Amino acid sequence: MTPPASHPEALLTMEDLWVRFHTRTGIVEAVRGIGLSVGREKLGIVGESGSGKTMTGRAILQLIRPPGEITARRMDFQGIDLLAADERQMRQIRGERISMVMQDPKFSLNPVMTVGRQIEEAYRTHTKAGGREAREKSLEMLDAVKIRDPRRVYDLYPHEVSGGMGQRIMIAMMLIPDPELLIADEPTSALDVTVQMQVLAILDDLVSQRGMGLMFISHDLNLVASFCDRVVIMYAGRIVETCRADRLEEAQHPYTRGLLASLPEVDRPVATLPTLNRQDSWREEPGVDAFL
Repeated sequence: MTPPASHPEALLTMEDLWVRFHTRTGIVEAVRGIGLSVGREKLGIVGESGSGKTMTGRAILQLIRPPGEITARRMDFQGIDLLAADERQMRQIRGERISMVMQDPKFSLNPVMTVGRQIEEAYRTHTKAGGREAREKSLEMLDAVKIRDPRRVYDLYPHEVSGGMGQRIMIAMMLIPDPELLIADEPTSALDVTVQMQVLAILDDLVSQRGMGLMFISHDLNLVASFCDRVVIMYAGRIVETCRADRLEEAQHPYTRGLLASLPEVDRPVATLPTLNRQDSWREEPGVDAFL
């Protein structure tokens, strides 16, 4: 088991989290005994596809359905045992206290509802607000995520907005209930660099202004190193290393070193990038907490 890296005033603490899928050919272990704590910070989670990043985020919100199975020694959010919470309690927690922006969030929008109605719905689900208050709050959130002419965009359908605008709309929808923790799963992966920087700046501002916690799931090590406070590196469902984001270049684990070495550098071109030589021992050895 990977012990959770300690963090003062943790919002979320997990110990010995496992996510298993029971299939016809056997049990697939997607997340294997990880420990993790998240405070009011920007925590990056990186690793290759299939390393368990998204499954960890979905497990927190109990969004893994049969044949998937979640077990943990502890999964505590602000004094609430998430494992013991029933579906009614989880529906109150999802969105209101913990929100999750899925991969390619624009495609999570309902194509037959206007943008404004969908944002309003997210707000009214968790409050007793009337229609007028919900509309004004929705317009405020569209403005907060730097949407120009919010009143016009409010009446548009998802297919009428660009990819970057769709990402911002989805972020507005997830933030309108004012959650304490936001899980962002590759929220900028489908965006060009300019729009990506705008979305990250919005997230940074909102996190600092609201005092939220942010779990930022990504493949982009350079992006996470420049944007986050801490970084968790996952491999084969396990945490192999945790370190300060600004010292990611000093990471010790050979898997992290291999990921860093495989990144191209404009100022130091090479004929062939090195490949990552995986070792079976990485799947079982305990994680490393470095530079915390």
